[in-house]
Amino acid sequence: MQFDVVVAGAGIIGSSIAWRLAQVGMRVILLDAGRMGGEASSAGAGMLAPGGEIAERSAWSDFALESLRLYPDFVAELESESGLKIDFQREGAVEVALSAAECDPMLARSRAQEALGIRSSRLPLPDLRKLIPLACPDVAAAWFYPDDAVVDPRDIMAALRSACERRHATIAEGTRVEKIQAEGRSALVFTDAGTFQTPAAVLAAGAWSSQIPVEGTILPESFPVRGHLIGFHLEPGSLGPIVRHGHMYLLQRASGFTIAGTSSEEVGFNRTLDAGIVEDIHSRTAALIPALAKRKSDEHWLGFRPGIASGGPALGRAEETALWLAYGHYRNGILLAPATAARIAAGITASSGRGSSAPTGRR
Repeated sequence: MQFDVVVAGAGIIGSSIAWRLAQVGMRVILLDAGRMGGEASSAGAGMLAPGGEIAERSAWSDFALESLRLYPDFVAELESESGLKIDFQREGAVEVALSAAECDPMLARSRAQEALGIRSSRLPLPDLRKLIPLACPDVAAAWFYPDDAVVDPRDIMAALRSACERRHATIAEGTRVEKIQAEGRSALVFTDAGTFQTPAAVLAAGAWSSQIPVEGTILPESFPVRGHLIGFHLEPGSLGPIVRHGHMYLLQRASGFTIAGTSSEEVGFNRTLDAGIVEDIHSRTAALIPALAKRKSDEHWLGFRPGIASGGPALGRAEETALWLAYGHYRNGILLAPATAARIAAGITASSGRGSSAPTGRR
């Protein structure tokens, strides 16, 4: 079978792109060396929180805010097409200062973010106790970010599989892409199951993107950044909004499963769980939620964020070739999926001569 688009990488980015292209009638095949959503997309916590990631304006700060705005409609449309429920909650986030010295930098950051369109307000400590009863009693100050949200990426991936199948996209798991030739108006995608010649190919293999040799163009280098997370099975509704302190966070699914993270290690594709890192995350969790100090985590795991040497996602057409890039989203692949899929699908659709009718995520 001939395909209009071959997508290398079936995480949330590649799968969202494949779904959007299939929606406009393109014949799409989605390739992955493992299983669909089996790496970073299923390991991620699912925090949709520009308030915790962005401190100054950049091309990617605006893109992140655009993607957050798209999320409610993206989820609603995906639920409608897949017939599956997605755990998506917009209860905001609370960022805390644990000492007086942390207050002024947090206030300055909040004011800088306001100019970018990221809303926050100082939260009186009595209100913090009401909002998050389990919070540490020694908090010096707190800020509330009303627009931050949480989504379960495993729900997203299950819905994307269903939606792609209903749109007749082909999903080829266990198919390793060995090389891509991107010269001229078509691309050749070589796999361990055969070779595909296609008018458009998408490289969306996350941290593994630079493991795939590409001929015909020079691409930004991707690399893995390992992150550990731990989880607790708590009563649903016992946490409330996301809780953050620096790069430490806790969030809770509708089921009550509560995730704490995270770490950041450049150790290649080392899948060994580090007991010392797990204990450190637990210790930092207890500093925010003392009730968890003597409770062992029920689960702990790791994933590989897709780092990139250029400092921002590789996004768009690779020069004048038939190859499109969608990798290097680092900590924000879940957040940036709707806007990434909209941009790449629109570009491919327009370049194919079918116009610019690719869905945007809005309804």
